[in-house]
Amino acid sequence: MNPTAQKIQDKLGEMGYTNKVIEFEEPTRTAEEAANRVNCVIGQIVKSLVFQGFPSRRGILILTSGSNRVDINKLENFIGEKVKKANPDFVRESSGFSIGGIPPIGLMNEFSVIMDQDLLQYETLWAAAGTPNSVFEVKPQDLLRMSNAIIKDIKEE
Repeated sequence: MNPTAQKIQDKLGEMGYTNKVIEFEEPTRTAEEAANRVNCVIGQIVKSLVFQGFPSRRGILILTSGSNRVDINKLENFIGEKVKKANPDFVRESSGFSIGGIPPIGLMNEFSVIMDQDLLQYETLWAAAGTPNSVFEVKPQDLLRMSNAIIKDIKEE
């Protein structure tokens, strides 16, 4: 297993979860690619998006359904400051992972984590496992607990 994906597998075990990281030859970088690989509907894919707050410069991890887009106004109203999508350097330096493989756990620094309420409608979800071609299956309530997220309606209408 790729060392980065193994790090997420190890973190799951340390946290008491038995979820298994799966690696693919083909990328799972986008929600569409991931849904095709694991044979699920796109809404079951957990998109991990990093935003940065201003002026605080803090990292905000959004876990949203693969079929949704984030409403920046809703996010800013909830966070209480302006936000922008983080650039690849900030994502790498603050999370320890690259865009396209950001997991909901095992981040290098502490993030505020917000989970899209639409993810709760599915029996199982698929989240990134640290690389652009690794994922793990997870129940919505487990994702909520393991990521220490706050549930919010942040989808664009």
